[in-house]
Amino acid sequence: MTALLAVAHGSRDPRSSETIHRAVDVLRRRRPDLDVRVAFLDLSEPSVEQALDELADAGHVRIVAVPLLLGSAFHARVDLPALLAAARVRQPHVSIGQSEVLGDDPLLVDAVRDRVLDAGAVLGDSTVGVALAAVGSSDSSANDRSRRVANEVVSGTGWAGVVTCFATSVDPSPLDAVAQLHALGATRIVVAPWFLAPGRLTDRISQVLDGVPNVTYADVLGPHPAVAELASRRYDAALAHDRSIA
Repeated sequence: MTALLAVAHGSRDPRSSETIHRAVDVLRRRRPDLDVRVAFLDLSEPSVEQALDELADAGHVRIVAVPLLLGSAFHARVDLPALLAAARVRQPHVSIGQSEVLGDDPLLVDAVRDRVLDAGAVLGDSTVGVALAAVGSSDSSANDRSRRVANEVVSGTGWAGVVTCFATSVDPSPLDAVAQLHALGATRIVVAPWFLAPGRLTDRISQVLDGVPNVTYADVLGPHPAVAELASRRYDAALAHDRSIA
């Protein structure tokens, strides 16, 4: 049996790892043909090194690491590949590959919209405005991708509009986003996290907006079925691309 190692960022906040474990449980049910494990790049256990060695000790000779990441930045391009390369040295009999990140796939766009609807929004309600809350990056192209996601989330919904806000120092702030949505005619604001799991940054957004009337919060993407489906597709694509893994 080939193993799928779902690799998440990691956090000191226990809610984060708990949410990732729930998401991986959904993936595990989605792919009973695979040994699905979870690992974290930082701050949470098990580490990527631990999980890879455990899979090798269990007799697996083929492993695909699927990064549960929304962006293809340092962790996906440098950090994780280095960890996998080191594991290949430790475990030369094991074929270890890496899939693409989850990214801004349409499946996740639909998942964000589902989260907004679950928070009480109704299609066609022009009083609803959506603040898509993202991390914020020094890379302007990453922020632009978050804005494109936001526009796709509200496309065809009949809602008043959408503004992307950021948890870090990137503009606009959550307060500015709410003001912009009010200017568009929205009287009910749904904050939709472009995050897989809760943590310090999602808390920062809610703290900034504490006391602002008519603001509700959608859930993180986490265990939404789309996350498991996309991770499964990324795994399959990695096998198809690298015959040495298959």
